[in-house]
Amino acid sequence: MANILLSEASGTACPGELPSLRLRRTWSNQNYSQFNWTSHSPDNAEEERTEEGDTDWDLREKPLTMALKRAAWQVQHSQAPVVSNKDSWKRKKTKTFRKVKNNSRELLYVLSLWRKSLQKIGGNFGGGVQSYFVFLRFLVVLNFVSFLLIAAFVLIPSIVFRSVESSYTNSTGPEGCRKYEPHPPGLVLFYNYFLDLLSGTGFMEYSYLFYGYYSNTMVEDRDFSYNIPLAYLFTALFYFGFCLLCIILRMGRAVRVAIATGGGDVGNYSMIVFTGWDYSCLGDQATKLKQKNIHYRLQVDLEEQRIKRKAAALTLCEKITLYSLRVLMGILSLGLICSAFICIGLATNFSQENSDKEGILGLILEYLPSIVITTGNFLVPLLCDQIAKVEKYSPSNTVILALLRAVVLRLLSLVVLLYTLWNQITCGGDNKSEECNLCQYNHKDYPCWETRVGQEMYKLTLFDVLIHFALLILVEFPRRIVVDHSSSKLARWLGRQEFVVPANVLLLVYGQTVVWTGALFCPLLPLINTIKFICLFYFKKITLFYNCQPAHKTFRSTNSAFFFLLVLFIGWCWATAVMVYSLAVIHPSFSCGPFRFFRTMWSIIPTSFYSLHQSSQEFLFFVGSQAFLIPVFVLAV
Repeated sequence: MANILLSEASGTACPGELPSLRLRRTWSNQNYSQFNWTSHSPDNAEEERTEEGDTDWDLREKPLTMALKRAAWQVQHSQAPVVSNKDSWKRKKTKTFRKVKNNSRELLYVLSLWRKSLQKIGGNFGGGVQSYFVFLRFLVVLNFVSFLLIAAFVLIPSIVFRSVESSYTNSTGPEGCRKYEPHPPGLVLFYNYFLDLLSGTGFMEYSYLFYGYYSNTMVEDRDFSYNIPLAYLFTALFYFGFCLLCIILRMGRAVRVAIATGGGDVGNYSMIVFTGWDYSCLGDQATKLKQKNIHYRLQVDLEEQRIKRKAAALTLCEKITLYSLRVLMGILSLGLICSAFICIGLATNFSQENSDKEGILGLILEYLPSIVITTGNFLVPLLCDQIAKVEKYSPSNTVILALLRAVVLRLLSLVVLLYTLWNQITCGGDNKSEECNLCQYNHKDYPCWETRVGQEMYKLTLFDVLIHFALLILVEFPRRIVVDHSSSKLARWLGRQEFVVPANVLLLVYGQTVVWTGALFCPLLPLINTIKFICLFYFKKITLFYNCQPAHKTFRSTNSAFFFLLVLFIGWCWATAVMVYSLAVIHPSFSCGPFRFFRTMWSIIPTSFYSLHQSSQEFLFFVGSQAFLIPVFVLAV
């Protein structure tokens, strides 16, 4: 093969001769200008020029030695073909764009959050555990960017225009519906400030944290105007659209990786063997971590193959028994989930009926729905994991099934909580009842119902952080100390805990869904969630390295990464449904918030539209018509 290449390159070497290494180096350095450039047809060259945007051929794909490739590269860049100014400009633009793109990727890689920590986690615990922390980093960035969006268009303008008189006056609502006094009268004991901080009441209730503090201010000047209610609504809509776009882009990347493996074991083996190594690894520690990571990935695939072969060897009677057992365990899991929903509904009703209690008892009653939801989210998945051991699914299918059950439990627990709360706010949908007849909502118990919903989401988020911190200090560290320093049978039976990826991912999805659900009523919730997820990253990292052992049953992270995002998308859909219901169905509070003078929150859109100049209305109608959208769609495609 080497003789043929040399003969093609020089035209003088004999097929049977093989020059020495020194002669080949000398020859390649002195005679590089005689390289045969006609080995490719003009058609192929034209295709390559079209694909690459340049006249250079990709020498990396040619079966040549490094000396010949180096010589060819020098010849390519020494030639000065006669090209037009347009072609020269295109070539320079393509090279500049490619250089900027590569430099941007390198900069993002260097500045990526927790890069070294993620590399260390992947090397010690495998790609499955690493995918959890990568997912957590994605949510941190998403929430922080979302907070910047809300701060730029809602928070900062509200602070700046706070002293400006509103252009709207609330003269449409009944007098009895405008009473709202969040500040308690008289002196407040010091420890009550701590209780208010935990529950979102008192001085926290009437602050920029919640919906009720934002006014219906509209600043109008000859050269400037700003509508706070309209900005509040559009920011919420754009916030949800931005999160959806980020999820779809990340899902597309995960799908491409899954397709690259071919969805089978052969493709995944090839990808690990031929593309799994990271040539940027520097030092012994990074190299060992990467080796461990590849070892874990191969271990997962071999475990999948073992279980598939075992399942294929089952007899018909064994298959019937196994499937019957799976159906029975599925019914049992469903019964546990329904029991948790009933408990959540009862706890929410009891908490709202006794919301007038004060002190520590009042705080416990306010947190009662959060306590019941957290307890159910802990116990039911734990029991379902024991059920999954009987079902005998493969590791990947076990992960997906555990995620599905936990998704149903956690998301529907929020459904039950909000349904119970809204049922009390709207008097069960009966606006003619005694409580809702005057204001079209239960103003007596909920004078600013948007703030009350925001407080529930705030308490769920805060309680989640407190639970994680308490588990780390009171459960995980003591367990590790007992296991490491005790030889009793109980300590050996307990062992060090394993880092269960599905349960931890569902905690992230649940927390993010709570934030999306409450963002309309608690605008600063994305900032709180950013701080929460940053603390959670370090909590989980400490737990992983000091309290956990590598999982005995690992799973493939390629398909799971896509499924994590799919579960997150389901949470987004649920939160979007809550936002649409709040915007279009329930009457806004008369006594608080930027939409106090509208029949629904969405009513500000047509009101603002018809207040525009006639020419602006006609332009917007044209932009939304088929005459504009169809040509734009055709050109975009």
